[in-house]
Amino acid sequence: MNPANAVVVMGVSGCGKSTLADALALRLGVPFVEGDQFHPLANQAKMKAGTPLTDEDRWGWLAALTEQLSRHPQGAVLSCSSLKQSYRDRLRQAAVPVRFVWLELTPDEATRRVAQRGATHFFPKTLVDNQFATLEPPVGEPGVLRLDATAALGQLTNEVLEWLNATPSR
Repeated sequence: MNPANAVVVMGVSGCGKSTLADALALRLGVPFVEGDQFHPLANQAKMKAGTPLTDEDRWGWLAALTEQLSRHPQGAVLSCSSLKQSYRDRLRQAAVPVRFVWLELTPDEATRRVAQRGATHFFPKTLVDNQFATLEPPVGEPGVLRLDATAALGQLTNEVLEWLNATPSR
């Protein structure tokens, strides 16, 4: 991977974004940016209460994430749901080229995985359906790799690394 690249691991809650992003960052030797850590407390409280976020709720969060990507000119891996094309377009405004890895899975599997997290995460399983309703799949967008989120972590990591090495950025 060109060191001046950012990779955003995206998808609905429960797809494994953070796990894959962390593994990729380790293999690539670049920082891992956990997108959930940049949600304002008000957003976290809304989600914990079972209230879906609006576009307006997300704009400040996306601006903070775009700034984080820009702060890492050597490259970084970010976990971020990036559910809508407008959100992905906002992240593409970072000062570095940005590519996306979309972890796709079914609503039933996402709900099962989120339920397994229990109270350790602020995102409840009751919001999974809203994530699927909000999702605008990045099909046809440039710089996107689509993967089956149920594949083994090692397989996913290797597929992303092969893709990054085989495809030029921006």
